[in-house]
Amino acid sequence: MNETALLGAAEIRDLADRAGIRPTKTLGQNFVIDPNTIRRIIATAEIGPGETVLEVGPGLGSLTLGILDVAERVVAVEIDPPLAAQLPDTVARYRPESANRLDVVLADALKVRELPVAPDAVVANLPYNVAVPVLLNLLDRFPSIRHGLVMVQDEVADRLAAQPGSKIYGVPSVKAAWYADVRKAGIIGTNVFWPAPKIRSGLVSFARRAEPLADVDRTTLFAAIDAAFAQRRKTLRAALAGWAGSSERSGKILEAAGIDPGLRGEKLGIEEFIRIAQAADIHPDATK
Repeated sequence: MNETALLGAAEIRDLADRAGIRPTKTLGQNFVIDPNTIRRIIATAEIGPGETVLEVGPGLGSLTLGILDVAERVVAVEIDPPLAAQLPDTVARYRPESANRLDVVLADALKVRELPVAPDAVVANLPYNVAVPVLLNLLDRFPSIRHGLVMVQDEVADRLAAQPGSKIYGVPSVKAAWYADVRKAGIIGTNVFWPAPKIRSGLVSFARRAEPLADVDRTTLFAAIDAAFAQRRKTLRAALAGWAGSSERSGKILEAAGIDPGLRGEKLGIEEFIRIAQAADIHPDATK
């Protein structure tokens, strides 16, 4: 990586001043201003030299430059028009030889459906307020994504990587596990951002499963997961009653799945939820 041209605090603030940009809480903007943090993220992401990397929320480009140093191409999805307009100029200024390897897409990452190039990986400092739905949307919409590293709120990182039985295990944990093997890859302090957030950030690494865990309808599966955790203290029979149509039908589905109806959702892994979704097919009227 070109260590002489990564952006620090002075460069980031200069770029912001030139473009008349100020970070907004509404868009969850906290720009990385520490080159060593960028180096750490890039090293942890393990990007291959021929890979196209999808970056969400590139902001003023500090991480973008680091990714361009190791990847074949970067597709940057940015929701803020001034930032999207600024990014090509920043790359042209600091990485003129890489300017033709950057695509900027002005779009909401929650709604993006098409990209100019199929991405192999995701490396991003995700907006805190929408981090989980953005990650799940990208994994769902772009099956070419094989691995990635995202920075999120530290507590969200813990939830994404949580295992069954943990107090923080929940909907994000199970849905992420449907797509990939997920692990927490580190903690980032607050002083490497501008403006500095009040809480730490966490790095989450994921590797997409080579094959789907099972042949199951994802909509049915995710609806069952949502229902199981909507009221965590309820048993599965009671928690799934609304989804199934009645507690009697939820009991039949759980029995067919080989799941104890007296358990709570937090005790089940993704494999058990798959069995529940598959068993719903035995009672086709149950979830309609």
